[in-house]
Amino acid sequence: MRRLLAGPGPALPESPAGAPDVDLDEAYAYPAEAAQRAFVRSNFVCSADGAAEVDGRSGPLGGAADRRVFQLLRWLSDVVLVGAGTARHENYGPVVVPVERRERRRAAGLAEVPPVAVVTASAGLDPAARLFAVEVRPIVLTCAAAPAERRRALSAVADVVLCGEESVELEPAMAALTERGLTRVLTEGGPTLHAQLGAAGLLDELCLTVAPLLAGPGRLGIGQGAPWDGTVAMRLIHVLAEEDSLFLRYRRA
Repeated sequence: MRRLLAGPGPALPESPAGAPDVDLDEAYAYPAEAAQRAFVRSNFVCSADGAAEVDGRSGPLGGAADRRVFQLLRWLSDVVLVGAGTARHENYGPVVVPVERRERRRAAGLAEVPPVAVVTASAGLDPAARLFAVEVRPIVLTCAAAPAERRRALSAVADVVLCGEESVELEPAMAALTERGLTRVLTEGGPTLHAQLGAAGLLDELCLTVAPLLAGPGRLGIGQGAPWDGTVAMRLIHVLAEEDSLFLRYRRA
């Protein structure tokens, strides 16, 4: 992978022809402020014409380089945040961290494996799903309106946290993660959760892979839901490339 553009911040030179691959750990390192507060980074892949899915799945859009970035962003995080619909549809499981990465995480003062946190207003998750057959208990961020019997069932396999009365309020949800020392938050969607985080002013970074294909009309984008009152300005941190895919990193301006 090569660097096409280094944005504002510490100088990182563009990769000359024939240069070694970019150090992805350096390229995607969290800023210092991420150790002090919930710093939310989202990761998405989309087609060149803006589609976030093909036949309902994001997998067909990503190649080998996208999978490397996907894994790395998980390994750099304290917690992986996802909406319940995405967790069900993508059959989420645990974050897989190889031995070498576990050692690096320990050396950096992180837990060996980041937990998965799921946002669900209804607590509509199957306690027998593979998401819960893990060494690190997931976190279920739900609300008081969720049926009590569902919350009780999930509490046997996860840490269930109430973050609101009628719906999951994202600021208390981020506060709950921060209280647990989980400040490097990586969200993998879906598009509704991503849009809600952006609308609430809680989205700090967007890491976006642009795949070299056209998916055609009628596809979902990376943001879904009610229209926003305004826009959110972002600044470009870097542009990386491998073969015909682009890897963009934006930070809130």
